[in-house]
Amino acid sequence: MSTAEQGVGREARYTLLTVFLVGLRRRDPGAVVNAVVAAIGTYLPTVVTRAYGVKLRPWQRAYVNSAMVTHAVGMLGPYDDVWWWDHLTHAHSSSILAGIVYVASRRKDRDPVPRVVAAAISLGFAWELLEYAIHATAKRLDLEPILVTYGRKDTFFDIVFDLVGALLVLAFGDRVLGEFAANE
Repeated sequence: MSTAEQGVGREARYTLLTVFLVGLRRRDPGAVVNAVVAAIGTYLPTVVTRAYGVKLRPWQRAYVNSAMVTHAVGMLGPYDDVWWWDHLTHAHSSSILAGIVYVASRRKDRDPVPRVVAAAISLGFAWELLEYAIHATAKRLDLEPILVTYGRKDTFFDIVFDLVGALLVLAFGDRVLGEFAANE
């Protein structure tokens, strides 16, 4: 792994450590838990590289790691204060999932369109259900929820932006993921 590739992950982890510490200081369990989960997620590019023998470019590593950072940083206020933050994070994360499904479909000479769309929508719904369950359980136990739901309208827009991420991958997949999608 090059120095640039190592730096991308290290910088993201330093940012997430800052989110973790700010979360501790504020006694914000959502920020703390999200920072920990996101920090673990920054190792995803390395795991994929080693497990599947693919070589990710530094920008691809940065793309994955920046999704982890935007989710965790969002817990410190942007989810509530910046109207488009949630839309950005849903499209960004969905595009990562869609990219994985896109590559897998292309490698098996299958049409990626229905698979990418189905994965984005299905996992988007699963995430929304998880978010609701965590929030409802925390509320029932009189605890601070680590994930917050904002109602049906928010859920609808979350799914819409999950679909936006998938459509971006379908539009640009060959250009940005072509080297991975090639059949071996």
